[in-house]
Amino acid sequence: MFAAAANAKIAAVGASKGEVEADAILVQENSPLRSVSELKGKNIAVAKGSSAHGQVLLTLRANGLTTKDVTLNYLQPSDAYGAFTQGKVDAWAVWDPYTAQAQHEAKARVLNTGEGRSNGYGFQVAGRKALDDKGKNPALKEYLIRYYKAQKWADTHREEWAKAWAAETGLKYEVALAAVNRNGDLPVKIDDTLIKSEQELADAFTEDKTLPGKVDFAKFVDTRFQGDLA
Repeated sequence: MFAAAANAKIAAVGASKGEVEADAILVQENSPLRSVSELKGKNIAVAKGSSAHGQVLLTLRANGLTTKDVTLNYLQPSDAYGAFTQGKVDAWAVWDPYTAQAQHEAKARVLNTGEGRSNGYGFQVAGRKALDDKGKNPALKEYLIRYYKAQKWADTHREEWAKAWAAETGLKYEVALAAVNRNGDLPVKIDDTLIKSEQELADAFTEDKTLPGKVDFAKFVDTRFQGDLA
């Protein structure tokens, strides 16, 4: 969405959908904060342009607040984790496996999740130049098919996937397993429902003046591989 606002030469060519329980606003275990409305005047760590950023925006709006009522500290997860555990921010908006890591290692408490707010969509994106190259299209299709087969395998082999993920990233196995069991990204079709949901999020960012100008999300979608992925 943010790349689209900058008129990047890209298109979403595939999509996945995960559970939104992992998209959480976290507070420390002993934090006095008990509701979203109490975030007014507080500092929230979040990665700019991330799904967590969207979650914060929509959750605040649903509770009568805007991003102007809080201070957003734009930090990537590795930096945000340190700020959160050291008490330099009041809350942290993030996703798995960072949500699981904060819960297991820092005893973080979930103030609010993305349920009813976030849509859980994630995208595979290709450059327009590659899409215009007929010689590269078969490779793009093959990559997407392999990627979605891997997602489906991971969903039915969660313990094996968690072990591999933990070994690759250095996450503790129990953290990886908690994230895997909660999330479960699976392929979905790029259709009118998905495009409408993303457009609503883009419009919310525009209204909040986080995005410069209006983004027409449908113009950044390419459905040529949908039949093959089905």
